[in-house]
Amino acid sequence: DDQIQSRLLDLLGFDDLDFIGTLIHQRHVITREKPVGKQAEKKKNRQQRKQQASETLKMLDGQDLRQQRVEQLQANQVRQPLRKAQEVEKYPNVYQAQTGSVLSMFGTQFVLPEGTIRTDIGNDFEEISIPINKSAPVRSNEKPVMIESFPPWVQSCFPGYASLNRMQSIVYPIAYETNENMLVCAPTGAGKTDVAMLTVIRTLSQYRTGNLLDLDQFKIVYVAPMKALAAEVVGKFSKRLKGLGVQVRELTGDMQMTKAELNATQMIVTTPEKWDVVTRKGAGDTELVPKVKLLIVDEVHLLHEDRGAVIESIIARTLRLVESSQSMIRIVGLSATLPNYVDVAQFLGVNLYKGLFYFDAGFRPVPLEQHFVGVKGKAGTLVYRHKLNAICYTKVQELVREGHQVMVFVHSRKDTVHTAQSLLEEAQKNDELGIFNTQEDPLYSQYVNQVQKSRNKELKELFVNGMGIHHAGMLRQDRTLTEQLFEKGLLRVLCCTATLAWGVNLPAYAVVIKGTTIYNADKGSFVDLSILDVLQIFGRAGRPQYEDRGCGYILTSHDKLNHYISSMTQQFPIESKFAEHLVDNLNAEISLGTVTNVQEAAKWLSYTYLFVRMRKNPFEYGMDWNTARQDPTLAQKRIQLISSAAQQLHKAQMIVYDERTGYLIPKDLGRIASNFYILHESIETFNKIMRPNMTEADVLWMVSMSSEFSHLVSRPEEGHELQRLYERDTVCAVKGTMDTNYGKANILLQAYITRSNLENFALVSDSYYVSQNASRILRALFEISMSRNWGPTAQVILSLCKSVDKRMWSFQHPLIQFEFPQDLVPKIEKLGESMSIDLMRDMTAKELGQLVRHERMGKTVLQAVNQFPVLHLEATIAPITRTVLRIVLEVSADFDWSDRVHGQQEPFWIWVEDSEGVEILYSEYFMLQKKKVRETQVLGFTIPIPRTDSTQDGLVPQVFIRAVSDRWMGSETVLPVSFKHLILPGHDRAQHTDLLDLRPLPISALKDPILEEICGKRFQFFNPVQTQIFHTLYHTNHNVLIGAPTGSGKTVAAELAMWHAFREQPKSKVVYIAPLKALVRERVADWKKRLYLMGRNLVELTGDVTPDLKTIQNADIIITTPEKFDGVSRDWQRRSYIQEISLVIIDEIHLLGNDRGPILEIIVSRMNYISNQRSKKIRILGLSTALANAGDLGDWLGIKHVGLFNFRHSVRPVPLEIYIEGHPGKHYCPRMIAMNKPTYQAILTHSPDQPVIVFVSSRRQTRLTAQDLISLCAGDDHPKRFLHMHEQEMQFVTQDVQDQSLKSSLGFGIGLHHAGLVEQDRKLVEELFLNGKIQILVATSTLAWGVNFPAHLVVVKGTEYYDAKSKTYVDFPITDVLQMMGRAGRVQFDNSGVAVILVHDVKKNFYKKFLHEPFPVESSLHLQLHEHMNAEVASGSIKTKQDAVDYLAWTYLYRRIQMNPTYYGLEDQSDTSIAQYLSKLVEKTFEDLIDSGCVVSEDGFNLLSTPYGEIASHYYLKHGTLKMFRKRLAKEYRPEDFQRLLRIICDANEYQELAVRHNEQFVNLDLEAELPYPINENEESPFLDKIDYDYGSPHVKAYLLLQAHLSRFNNFSTTDYHTDLITVMDQAIRIVQAAIETTVHLGYLRTTLGLMDLSQCLKQGLWNTDSDLMTLADPEQIPELEKKGIKSVQDLKKKQKLLNPANLKWFHQLPQISVDYTVNGAKEKDGRWFVEPNQQFEIQVTIKGMKQNIVSRFHKQQPEGWFIVVGYSFENQLLNMKRVSGDRTRLVIQSPESMGQYDLEIIIKSDGYRGLDLSLPLKLSV
Repeated sequence: DDQIQSRLLDLLGFDDLDFIGTLIHQRHVITREKPVGKQAEKKKNRQQRKQQASETLKMLDGQDLRQQRVEQLQANQVRQPLRKAQEVEKYPNVYQAQTGSVLSMFGTQFVLPEGTIRTDIGNDFEEISIPINKSAPVRSNEKPVMIESFPPWVQSCFPGYASLNRMQSIVYPIAYETNENMLVCAPTGAGKTDVAMLTVIRTLSQYRTGNLLDLDQFKIVYVAPMKALAAEVVGKFSKRLKGLGVQVRELTGDMQMTKAELNATQMIVTTPEKWDVVTRKGAGDTELVPKVKLLIVDEVHLLHEDRGAVIESIIARTLRLVESSQSMIRIVGLSATLPNYVDVAQFLGVNLYKGLFYFDAGFRPVPLEQHFVGVKGKAGTLVYRHKLNAICYTKVQELVREGHQVMVFVHSRKDTVHTAQSLLEEAQKNDELGIFNTQEDPLYSQYVNQVQKSRNKELKELFVNGMGIHHAGMLRQDRTLTEQLFEKGLLRVLCCTATLAWGVNLPAYAVVIKGTTIYNADKGSFVDLSILDVLQIFGRAGRPQYEDRGCGYILTSHDKLNHYISSMTQQFPIESKFAEHLVDNLNAEISLGTVTNVQEAAKWLSYTYLFVRMRKNPFEYGMDWNTARQDPTLAQKRIQLISSAAQQLHKAQMIVYDERTGYLIPKDLGRIASNFYILHESIETFNKIMRPNMTEADVLWMVSMSSEFSHLVSRPEEGHELQRLYERDTVCAVKGTMDTNYGKANILLQAYITRSNLENFALVSDSYYVSQNASRILRALFEISMSRNWGPTAQVILSLCKSVDKRMWSFQHPLIQFEFPQDLVPKIEKLGESMSIDLMRDMTAKELGQLVRHERMGKTVLQAVNQFPVLHLEATIAPITRTVLRIVLEVSADFDWSDRVHGQQEPFWIWVEDSEGVEILYSEYFMLQKKKVRETQVLGFTIPIPRTDSTQDGLVPQVFIRAVSDRWMGSETVLPVSFKHLILPGHDRAQHTDLLDLRPLPISALKDPILEEICGKRFQFFNPVQTQIFHTLYHTNHNVLIGAPTGSGKTVAAELAMWHAFREQPKSKVVYIAPLKALVRERVADWKKRLYLMGRNLVELTGDVTPDLKTIQNADIIITTPEKFDGVSRDWQRRSYIQEISLVIIDEIHLLGNDRGPILEIIVSRMNYISNQRSKKIRILGLSTALANAGDLGDWLGIKHVGLFNFRHSVRPVPLEIYIEGHPGKHYCPRMIAMNKPTYQAILTHSPDQPVIVFVSSRRQTRLTAQDLISLCAGDDHPKRFLHMHEQEMQFVTQDVQDQSLKSSLGFGIGLHHAGLVEQDRKLVEELFLNGKIQILVATSTLAWGVNFPAHLVVVKGTEYYDAKSKTYVDFPITDVLQMMGRAGRVQFDNSGVAVILVHDVKKNFYKKFLHEPFPVESSLHLQLHEHMNAEVASGSIKTKQDAVDYLAWTYLYRRIQMNPTYYGLEDQSDTSIAQYLSKLVEKTFEDLIDSGCVVSEDGFNLLSTPYGEIASHYYLKHGTLKMFRKRLAKEYRPEDFQRLLRIICDANEYQELAVRHNEQFVNLDLEAELPYPINENEESPFLDKIDYDYGSPHVKAYLLLQAHLSRFNNFSTTDYHTDLITVMDQAIRIVQAAIETTVHLGYLRTTLGLMDLSQCLKQGLWNTDSDLMTLADPEQIPELEKKGIKSVQDLKKKQKLLNPANLKWFHQLPQISVDYTVNGAKEKDGRWFVEPNQQFEIQVTIKGMKQNIVSRFHKQQPEGWFIVVGYSFENQLLNMKRVSGDRTRLVIQSPESMGQYDLEIIIKSDGYRGLDLSLPLKLSV
């Protein structure tokens, strides 16, 4: 039925589908006739018909046949009109001389081109000869394109060309002048490579500016069908593009590329499979795929072969990427002539009227005459082979007689010799040897000697008779010699394999393909020679410079004759093979994240060639006419195909397929299968076989069972050799017999590892195929075993992976992996396992030489032993809870690095196994980089604490940490980690507070009308949490700790405590400490707005805002950050406002465990100390999220029975749904890209029209995430779905937005929020989001703390950030993640909130545990004790080391040491151990402080602060900074040392915390070129430390940013640097002032003045060499002023009228100071003051005219200050210095010891103005 249906449809068209259906239904009635009586008569009739047809064919020539066909079609047209789609539309670029030979789109009958001759030689063979094609007529608009018309840089790509050929000239306008997608169908040899070159040049021209080519901005990918062709393409393009600096490299299975090579390559030549693998990993090559601008697919007609599915896959993926990313990727398809070129063009997205080019065979440069010979008889039999040899000889000798050279192509190396010898035998038999002989040739004598030197016996023998052989198994020099001999005409016949056709451009007049059966290792059987190979071989026929035609013979079996004729004359439309590979391709797309549900998958199918052909030819793909009519878009068919494939994947556990919703969710198995190109049938097999414990034999059996080897066939002739391999070379037991495919695969794989020599040609091929695939399959199995945490299996599989790669077994000696002389290897082998690498390391070179019985090689062996890669591991453990353990692993290289042996990096797997070694508790892929080989690298991770019933405490005795090399056999380190001294944390006394079922309290309970009015504006009743804590806070003075989820109303709790404080102590002060400036700002704004009714003064005290002393003293409420409050409270004895504090509210007190936690600890300890010293209670209120160890915190805060409230997470006012998704991927950036689609899906699923916050780790990620979300919206044809206001309104609102990324994303309803935004932009974003105008906010984690913006959905996209110190990505503190989640759920709008956490898959279990249960808070004070101890010594609170130990007893650290001793490195909980620990901690801390010069201890017990310690404490600096100042601030300062002072400031330890993002070293490198001073100076200077600065260092970044500020340079390549500059400037002034104090103490006059200059320059944004006038408000007036003789600000005093209005206003804001002084108690005479020697005297200085604030270029207001310096310039000695802001000040000076006259000077220097400095002489007579 199907066949008749196809024929009828072909005849009648689609318009009459109903009629065709009726015909088929009634066909038995229509065709009813009398049956033929006898079988013999039937046979006779058949023979008559056949004979008539044959005679007719002989009588008619091609023209008559064609005419008959036309008439037949016309007759059909009269009877029944064909469907319109079949009317051939004419396209402008289709060039055909004849209408072609295609008769039927579906049928099997065809008409050959005119002039075809069919010859039937009885029982021997049938030959069909097709003449050369006529050339298509030249059109009037055709002109050859001359190369000289190109620009010179383009001409260099066409060396030796005068013009493009005809075909290239026709294609040129589209290829070179547009970016149109193209399909170019042209015969082999027509010059398609140059068409590709034109499109390449077009791409290059778009990235060319002047003579410079921006090589980093684009990639070109050329997909060649075979590795051999890829190598040829690389050779051609490399040569031609070399002059432009374009790198062309091969990326195939044979030729891998490193990431650095990929980045440095502009044109990548690859195979379809390899490019599929690269793009399957999607974000894996983030640097690569998005940069692809041109994709060239060569031989695109291979779509109808088995590999066609891969081409479909990569093109469909590219087309979807173009659409989703809205980026331009040009697709160019190159193809041989094919019948349904329109279909292929549609598939490639080609505009049929522009980019489609079809050239028929007439465009071949040398026309080809084709001969198809069908040898009769059963293929493979002896008779058939004799006939084939005879026919081959006949054709060859005919051609040679005519004087032509012939290439005979055979399909194995052995056959080249056999064929040549059989030709010789036939020639001998027929006495025709003479026609092959070339000895008469004049060149013969030149080459005879060369041939005789060859070691190839056959080559020498054949050459004498004018014949040659050529195959890949020959030596390179023999192959080259053969090519030369053929080229010179000294060989008449060359018998070769197809590698010659692919790899070497060696044409001949005629080519003969002898036999078309070729062994295919993939299928394990003999298959037909592919049409691609035939075309390539025929492409070698005809030498353009010598002949006007070529001749191609194909000798095949008679049954294959029609196949080759139809394929070579393009009879049949090419069909899609995609349906056969749909399951695996669908899995790849799901794993990639481009397909997430059935609808998307169906849409993806619409981009395939399968879809194009299903619509054109539904019957080929299993659909009947009814389906095609009812569903013209095939939507149902596509969904049916997808659903069926998804069910198979679901069954194989590769995806989760929810049939109800249609969601397709990838699983680890699916991802691994996709990445390693494993078939789903193999995965099903592995699921059945794989177990937690497997031996090598089990694994090898499992590998051999994979479906990749199902085609392997065991042939009888291989039996003997397989038996030999089985008996001699297999190490592991082989399951299954040799005649099974898996038995054969297993034997071949083991033989490959054993390095066996194979004889049978097919076995060699099979062995190569098995080894190539086994390597990939084993890697996939290793990943599967790791994902399942199966330790023993993973270890065995990894060992086998290396066995296949290295071709050695695990029991062989590891040293044989090095390159030793051949005679040494067996001696090393004999050492066996007993002589380990560790033992050999302890031996000398001599001993090793004796060991291997080769003393001279002792040094070589020793070198190899020392270079053998081994890691040294050291681990410390710390329990976090009773079930979770943190391990800190120190990893160092324990071998000598050699670039030749190790390259740039060595990969290792590190995993933790349980005590039985069965389960993997944690694993990590660790890359040891060459540049870090001398460093100890630190890895931190958590594992669940394994339990056992066999010990009393339930703890296992130990776990094992294993480090195994990914490349080297035998490289393994195992570290047992004992739990002998592991003490689990104690149970907390107060687990959780139950929320009582109380009636909500009304606000009238406050019993204060003002407070009731304040609350009444927001609520009438306190919520359940507030009701429960109300009495304790409002009516008692107990310290209180409240642990409750975000959104529980803790701010009201703070207000209740504050109102209680003011009621009980009206004149006291309340301090509110928040961890971030943003939170402080929010609290200030909120309380100013709401609490004004109380009539209380409120002040903000942060790094940005420092009010004067009077404002602070008058304030009732101080809102501050921990650092600022720590700084001001250090000097509490001298600050009365600190002593007036009655309540300290610490928000987010659970941050004790973070880096800044120690500051909170010290504040609380100090408040308790002050309270104790003054006998006046200071109440402490701690606010936190729910805590695991609230009891410890409560104890520390002095909470006994009342005041501890620790509510569960579940008491949130808005319940929270939490979803945690794990995402694979070793690298951060690709993982972030892979998370964009799930983020978008989460928004559509959980919050399609409600507010969403997406948290990311960096400012860059906010931009990238927003861009991807916009692309995904565009892909859904709904780009503005998140914008909830008119576009015109939004354009109006955003016209003043400064950040371009923000401006762009706001137009799509997506806002960005990070610290890099200017205040105006940030406010706008916040307002738009709060008012629901934009739905999405992509923010950095600071927003979670900084601003209270709740949303319905929160997505945490990744839980790591880049840490510059460790130069790796590290995890956010769990508190940050909880805080981000806390933003989900809006109290007034939502019944529930949703948090979606996207994490690295290996950390999924960790987050599952701690996001659902409270996290314990540990102290980190012991890590940051120095600064706090120094401050307490400086303030006098600590006078001895015992005081320091006692002081620690006040801290939270002391409480936690007792509860969790192992975490802090203690082995037991005894009082003695704790006392010893604290004593050691104090001793080590003061050793460091004494070394830094901050503290002195004369007797080793009592402690005194030094001036440096006081400076560090006062300016809140680290002790290391003061140590560095003392070392590097030299006395002899010159003005040219100014930038070195700047360098010293930037090297302060405080800048160690400056944010450095990934790859910012390259930004710094570019920025350095724009600035005056380099990073690394070569000059000698006392101010320079010999440091080789790393461009990724935060100190380097600070130095560059301050240089940029002084240079007034703000053209940064990244907006982040603008905000980073503000951060650097915030610290700079404080550090400079501390440096000034240091040099004052050292008495360095000139250096102090230099630092004061630096202070002025920083505030004015100038270099010390710049003119003072640069401080003018309008510097453009400076040239005009300089012309009038005004050189400085001082000159302006007399000529201020010359200033323009802006500068005049500025000038009047300057302080016009006058200075006077007197020396108290001294007499003045003649301008000299008389003083006694070695006595102190006092100078009183009066300054008039000072103003309040500086007019400067500093980013925030600076109070005006002046330095008064008394110095002795002659000696470069500073006698005293004071910083003043008032009118009068006194300085005490010590007079010199020696009598005489001294000319001192009093220098008045502004700390912020340039050009206003004054110097007064102070002349002394002593």
